[in-house]
Amino acid sequence: MTDLLERTPEYDHGPGSIPRDEPGSFTMWRYRRLLPVPDGPVRYPLPVGGTPLLPVPALRRASDMPHLWIKDETRSPTASNKDRATALVIEGGLRRGIDTITTASTGNAAVSTAFGAAAAGLRAVIFVSTDCQPSKLALMCQAGAQVFRVPDGYAAAVDLSRAAARTFGWVDRNTGVNPVTLDAKMTVAFEVWEQLGRRVPDVMIAPVGDGPTLVALDKGFAELIACRLATRRPRLVGVQAERCQPLVRTWLGIPAVAEELNPAGTVADGIAVLRPAIGDAVLDAVRGSGGGLVAVSERALLGAVASLAARAGVGAEPAGAAALAGLAVAVAQGLVNRKETVVLLVTGREVKSASTPDDRCAVTVAATLNDVEQALADGR
Repeated sequence: MTDLLERTPEYDHGPGSIPRDEPGSFTMWRYRRLLPVPDGPVRYPLPVGGTPLLPVPALRRASDMPHLWIKDETRSPTASNKDRATALVIEGGLRRGIDTITTASTGNAAVSTAFGAAAAGLRAVIFVSTDCQPSKLALMCQAGAQVFRVPDGYAAAVDLSRAAARTFGWVDRNTGVNPVTLDAKMTVAFEVWEQLGRRVPDVMIAPVGDGPTLVALDKGFAELIACRLATRRPRLVGVQAERCQPLVRTWLGIPAVAEELNPAGTVADGIAVLRPAIGDAVLDAVRGSGGGLVAVSERALLGAVASLAARAGVGAEPAGAAALAGLAVAVAQGLVNRKETVVLLVTGREVKSASTPDDRCAVTVAATLNDVEQALADGR
């Protein structure tokens, strides 16, 4: 079925695609002319997008980078950039009259989907790996989601979620699968460009797990060029944890050893992905922009969390702070010059539930589609 959520739309590109007024307080729907959203009122109820670009003077002094900026996505409804994709996917589902949305996630996308569905009056069916953090499970359950633990890990959870979407006619919000998720996340590029006075930064640094965040940045800046609003893209630098760095090793042409492919070994669980959904597209975007990919230590990740809090007033989880952790590595490797305009994308903050999953939390172990169908039929 080809529809709002499954096609790549063609836009009428031009300088008028983005309003010329000063953005001030705004949401991602400011850019609806470049999104697959037909005319009519937006039905998604939560305000998403319009997150601040922070000048961070203390971080600038500490790093000797006078033109350093933080794009703070922790200001989103569930404190992560996942809310952009959730909003656009659910908007399409509402317009099509579909009552269930599904995704697989290591945490933040699932929480975003659960809360977004609750706000929009949809059912959320979430698939997670068995090592998903209890605090995030509790948040999903608080939002009323039906949660399935998949014994064979994250990749199997993605496969099962996608199979369920096809079989039952649900909205598929899986990262890197639904092209609408890229359309939503590219609005970050539009915002950065506007917030810098309609200028493109020299470099953007972003965490990389499945890959859509970085690929969407590339897409967004390409859209600005197509609209004749910019003449170049920034260099893109992607950051992975040293203990789970499949794309960095591919980028360097060096086979990864076992300790570099251990999702459970890093505190940055949000980017600990062994099989990146659109890894090839990440490599193409980095290569095409003249950027690179770097890996960072656990110490650097935790240090970045502390620095963002103490020097920028931004609370971030380790995966969300990965861009700052990767900055020093990127400078050392010659990917970034200290005098350039550099934007670090802080993708998420740790959000904890006041409780843990209990008997009222609908978490079911499922390995097959039959398990899912039976549990839903039983009301579990």
